[in-house]
Amino acid sequence: MNVNFNGYGENVLTFIADSGLTEAGVPVKMSADGTVAKCSADDVFCGVCVGVRGGYAAVQTAGYVRMPAGSKIAVGYKKLAAGSSGTVAVNASGRELLVVDSTATEVGFIL
Repeated sequence: MNVNFNGYGENVLTFIADSGLTEAGVPVKMSADGTVAKCSADDVFCGVCVGVRGGYAAVQTAGYVRMPAGSKIAVGYKKLAAGSSGTVAVNASGRELLVVDSTATEVGFIL
């Protein structure tokens, strides 16, 4: 692709990391006051974990994100939710987000 969306409108917040959240690059959901947890399949996510350290998680809540996907997702506004194993998938109950690029294994979208 000849264009790059990295850095667009990125916002990152710090939350307490649930004990099950041990890795970056996964969709996360709110699990308690000020606390995020790794999403299970079909969960609607609030952001993407970009770092975990010392019991805290840095979570990107806005801007361009590139995530693993189980299949190619068409561009345009799509309802997305967590897929299996840290991926993102189209889901009728998901959050409507703008998909700007996609391959068979990855999807780029605006949170």
